[in-house]
Amino acid sequence: MDRRPTIDRFEGPDRQIAVLVEVDGSTREVPRADLPAGAKPGDVLSEDLKAIDHAATAALAQKTQALQAELKARDPGGDLRL
Repeated sequence: MDRRPTIDRFEGPDRQIAVLVEVDGSTREVPRADLPAGAKPGDVLSEDLKAIDHAATAALAQKTQALQAELKARDPGGDLRL
């Protein structure tokens, strides 16, 4: 089972807390210092958080862009009616 988390965002004073999204959609917080140097939101990490999986990161970015394009194509535009 794939257990590689994705960096969602950095929070807290000086953005030193990383919020990771697990494959099941749950989140967890870890110190930014525990991540590889240069890690940024959108990066997929190894299970041990020691490396960035560049191929998985690129695949996730492509999947996200395709989903955004699909949603944009179905959006009729204009104001939202409640």
